[in-house]
Amino acid sequence: MPGSFSTTTLQITTGATETVTDLTRACERFLLQAADGRDGLLNVFVPHATAGIAIIETGAGSDDDLLTALHTLLPSDDRWQHRHGTPGHGRDHVLPALVPPHATLPVIAGRLELGTWQSVCLVDTNVDNVNRQVRLSFLG
Repeated sequence: MPGSFSTTTLQITTGATETVTDLTRACERFLLQAADGRDGLLNVFVPHATAGIAIIETGAGSDDDLLTALHTLLPSDDRWQHRHGTPGHGRDHVLPALVPPHATLPVIAGRLELGTWQSVCLVDTNVDNVNRQVRLSFLG
């Protein structure tokens, strides 16, 4: 039996501060219809040059720790060659090299197979672009 492919785009407003936005519930809702109980793969992709997808624990401080670590690794200052937008915005364009713009996750019997404390998150440090798209695609 050939596999099927289904896709949708989420519209996410991240606001004017650096954020880690939990997408896990949205992924689960998508899979209810798209996977329909089948095994397969969920691909999560953010088509932006200044955002990424992370699999990380949320709610216990790890999401804030990630933003702190990114701020340490990628300071918002004038060192960046890429200079349009908010001062230090060049760092946002380096972010996807550290937090990739995609993740591919296993789906078993229609359910997302994450570890106990894992969540699917959009990581956005670009305060100049508050509107984001995230594409969810299921192949199974």
